[in-house]
Amino acid sequence: MAANPDFVYQPPLNPYLDIVYRDNDLVIINKPSGLLTVPGRLPEHQDCLQNRVQRVLPSATIVHRLDMATSGIIIMALNKAAHVAISRQFEQRVTKKRYLARVYGHLEKPTGEVDLPLICDWPNRPKQKIDFEQGKKARTEYSVVERQWLEKTPVSLVALTPITGRSHQLRVHMLSLNHPILGDRLYAHPDALKLSKRLQLHAQSLSLYHPVSNEWLSFQVDCPF
Repeated sequence: MAANPDFVYQPPLNPYLDIVYRDNDLVIINKPSGLLTVPGRLPEHQDCLQNRVQRVLPSATIVHRLDMATSGIIIMALNKAAHVAISRQFEQRVTKKRYLARVYGHLEKPTGEVDLPLICDWPNRPKQKIDFEQGKKARTEYSVVERQWLEKTPVSLVALTPITGRSHQLRVHMLSLNHPILGDRLYAHPDALKLSKRLQLHAQSLSLYHPVSNEWLSFQVDCPF
């Protein structure tokens, strides 16, 4: 059984495509929340970031992904050599990524690290779960940006740095601290879910070496929540 049986895919159309930067080798896009990175199996899941970009830049290929509900910065390669070079940086953890999330409650410590292995929760896919025996290593660093109140409820704006890149890593790691991300349809409890119509997780910045010039590049997009 899917974790979201009542989900209806309604990808946002405005803006249809938000290109932040492009050259001959790569393109940086600001993905909206609610848009798949790559197409799903069903016909109604064909509208996605990859297909939108390829209408304009047919050679563009996906190097990494963001969850459908996550917004923010994503990079695509525009030729095979660039794809190989950028992929290698992700595999070797050369790239630097920073996310912003608004989570339920006030965190006790201003900074910290979560080091808990993750594996797919197969009966409840696409959910992931912590598994100390079979899970893959997953590490996240966090720091509190601001303690806030939302509808008389304590919430925290946190900066998240994923050291590894596991599926749903940030979402499950925040949940493990008892601070689920607001609006998380898969992991949040009802009180955290009702505080936001969207998952309040945003890929704010990405830094990497240019695949051809080897120049260190940093890109940043504003947080929409």
